Amino acid sequence: MTLEEIKTAVDAGNRVHSVNSGYVVTGDDLGQYHITFTRNGSAIGLTSRDGTRLNGEPDEFFLGENVEALP
Repeated sequence: MTLEEIKTAVDAGNRVHSVNSGYVVTGDDLGQYHITFTRNGSAIGLTSRDGTRLNGEPDEFFLGENVEALP
């Protein structure tokens, strides 16, 4: 996936993963995107600081299943 495809998917409410399902791409209220490891909450930016390079290879990102919140 390209950077724009990832951002568009996240903004649309889709779950995007990096490498495996344990890494989820999230966006925040400041317009920043992060790759978060779900087991411990550790996160890095989706891109380099200047926003020009993905932190990962484009083919490592994929859409996952959306999980509904439990009541």
